Amino acid sequence: MKSRGAVLRQSPGKFEIVDLEVDDPRQNEIRVKMVASGLCHSDDHMASGDLPVAVYPVCGGHEGGGIVEAVGPNTKGFEPGDKVIFSFLPACGKCRWCSTGHQNLCDLGALVLVGSRWEDQTSFRMKLDDGTPVAQALGISTFSEYTTVSVDSAIKVPADTPLEKACLLGCAAGTGWGSAVNTGEVRPGDTVIVMGIGGIGAMAVQGAVHAGAAQVIAVDPVAFKRETAESLGATHAVKDMDEATELAKSFTNGQGADVAIVTVGVITGQHVAEAFASVRKQGNVVVTALGNVTEVGLPVPILELILFEKKIKGSLFGSSSPRADIPKLLDLYRAGMLKLDELITTEYSLDDIGRGYDDMHAGTNIRGVIRF
Repeated sequence: MKSRGAVLRQSPGKFEIVDLEVDDPRQNEIRVKMVASGLCHSDDHMASGDLPVAVYPVCGGHEGGGIVEAVGPNTKGFEPGDKVIFSFLPACGKCRWCSTGHQNLCDLGALVLVGSRWEDQTSFRMKLDDGTPVAQALGISTFSEYTTVSVDSAIKVPADTPLEKACLLGCAAGTGWGSAVNTGEVRPGDTVIVMGIGGIGAMAVQGAVHAGAAQVIAVDPVAFKRETAESLGATHAVKDMDEATELAKSFTNGQGADVAIVTVGVITGQHVAEAFASVRKQGNVVVTALGNVTEVGLPVPILELILFEKKIKGSLFGSSSPRADIPKLLDLYRAGMLKLDELITTEYSLDDIGRGYDDMHAGTNIRGVIRF
């Protein structure tokens, strides 16, 4: 199948629109005609060099949904015409992690930055016109008009699902909402700080609200993002962590926030340190954002970590199990309880992907979406 997709030839680099050949699906694979793809910051981390992949060129995109166009032989559960949302982390259903309800940690995730078929790291589902293999970002490559993927990465959804909105369930929704509800374990009455209001932070705000937080303090230097956070349920919105920390202490008799969730665009150790300083004894610091993967070390006081029993927890896909949580979040959206439409600031064509990421850097988008 001929397709057009956004490819990185190197890192650091920029996305380039190229012609691609997409494989016919093999057993346990489906080929999907894309409807929409979110412009997640993680793909920009691949372009900047913060998150290098194993194989170049690589076709980007990991948050999206589309319509099944072809089904591989002896592949159960899918038919042409089915709507699917991709999970950027595959779930095999058989490994230790899947079988204990931690699908976000599925063993297949070890191969998502290789971009090959799981069973053969020399076999790729895409190639350039000259035959050069093209890796798939997180095994799915949603920045392509057509993509062939493993069924381990696809969640079938009802026929009336609006994929141009629900595509966000493939990353932003589960990652942000789950960072509050699953990893952060926000409880009714809690005071929560959400640090950084992009697509992930906007969903973390909603997760904290759904979990019953009494105070949800959104932190972002951009006024538009603070206003958006308040429209999504944040009780307060401030410019920086100093102000957020003092505000949290004012609500908790000087103790600090119960949970601080770090969802900034490019994380550093200092961001984690600021979140650490903002929480009470036994408080949770949830680290969801990405930055340069080579950086090591967090500037936090070791004695405070020990004596106050504070916790720093990483959060991958919001500690969610996508086969259960994507349908659950879709149900919340369909019931009017989860806001997705409001997160999509601008829609772009595939050819305008560069402008979409420029707008993200400029702080004018909560989430940009490519419409195919």
